[in-house]
Amino acid sequence: MSKSFGAMSVAQLSVLIQSGAADPVDVAETVFDRIANYADKAVFTVLLKDRAMEEALASSERLRHGRSLGLLDGIPIAWKDLFDIEGVTTTAGSRVLAGDTPAERDAAVVGLLKNAGMIAIGRTNMSEFAFSGLGINPHYGTPVNPQNSDRPRIPGGSSSGAGVAVAAGLVPVAMGTDTGGSVRIPAAFNGIVGYKATRGRHAMDGVYPLAKSLDSLGPLCRTVKDAVWIDAAMCGLTAPEVAERSLQGLELLVPENIVFDGAEPGVVEAFEAALERLQRAGVRMSRITIPAFDEIIHLLTKYGPLVTAQAYALHQERLAGPEADRMDHRVVMRTRLGARTTAPHYMALLEARGRLIADVDRFVGDRLIAFPTVAHVAPPIAPLEQDDELFFATNNKTLRNTMFGNFLDWCGVSVPCGAGEAGMPVGLLLSATARRDGALLGAALAAESVIRGDFT
Repeated sequence: MSKSFGAMSVAQLSVLIQSGAADPVDVAETVFDRIANYADKAVFTVLLKDRAMEEALASSERLRHGRSLGLLDGIPIAWKDLFDIEGVTTTAGSRVLAGDTPAERDAAVVGLLKNAGMIAIGRTNMSEFAFSGLGINPHYGTPVNPQNSDRPRIPGGSSSGAGVAVAAGLVPVAMGTDTGGSVRIPAAFNGIVGYKATRGRHAMDGVYPLAKSLDSLGPLCRTVKDAVWIDAAMCGLTAPEVAERSLQGLELLVPENIVFDGAEPGVVEAFEAALERLQRAGVRMSRITIPAFDEIIHLLTKYGPLVTAQAYALHQERLAGPEADRMDHRVVMRTRLGARTTAPHYMALLEARGRLIADVDRFVGDRLIAFPTVAHVAPPIAPLEQDDELFFATNNKTLRNTMFGNFLDWCGVSVPCGAGEAGMPVGLLLSATARRDGALLGAALAAESVIRGDFT
């Protein structure tokens, strides 16, 4: 039997655990051994071995006596360094929070997945205060994309360690947050699945915020089925309720404006090949223009991004004091731009957002939207660390496609669809309008193997 438990899907590992072929204690021990032997030490910020082994022993006892808590009992999970873990300080990828008081209780979703029997392995690295789509962190190091074959490349952010932990086979699932693409981007760059839920679908208690009107949660994992199982537990369900949909008659809208601007040829080729496979499987395609995309770009240029304004409000005092000197200077620079968004501008943004959400909801209806998760593959780390201008330009381009979903309150699933430059993974993003998570996940379940093609 393979001991690479972290390299399995949640569903595969569940079969072994529930059948008695693998014991949760053995699973947890081998996961920690694999992490210890993994060369990149920037993936995790904290390991929770004492807690994990206690939870694994309890799971083992339950299973031995026929009292399994369900499909997720005994499954290891890693948590982004935004989720409160009882007795551990939540640092949000920053040194300035390292001396804060440890959390008194688990975040709500941490508690829900513990109640489902999952084993908390540790906390994963991230962009400082979740404010970058690249995943570079000067404080705790930058996890290297394990798919790179030529030179160290970015993991994507802000859930950088979460994406690498799964892609490298360290854990079967890691939890992320998504304010502008922070689940879907690292999923695409690392060649795994990332599900961003509709904002408000999951409890946010005990999750360090970036921009509360945009923040959402979601798992990074190996398969859509894994995402469905984790989502159900995060919603407090004892078993998944999402049903696989038929691809026959499923209609996808493929926007032709903005999302392909400056796209790398390899990304477009992989995406279009996936669309052809979906059409052969019975999916209908409509190539359209979504005028809201152009208007969103105009609004953000005129008034400033909503996320920046809200991040500035959250960190205003910190930015005005000595703590700013201990932060990533790029995070400081970007957050301070939020001061330019005046109260009238902020209100104009909110009003326009509400109008655009309603307009696009009516236009899209029960159809799904498909476009490349990111218009380029993961770029090399070194040039981005050395050149602030390149860093900001790349960050803006990396976030461009995914941020539409946050602004419009969509849910989305990034599925690997092929490879681009240097053999690096490309993601296809399926999205649906707010609160249509079940329909989206059901369609993604049916479409996943077709979207992947020969890419695994």
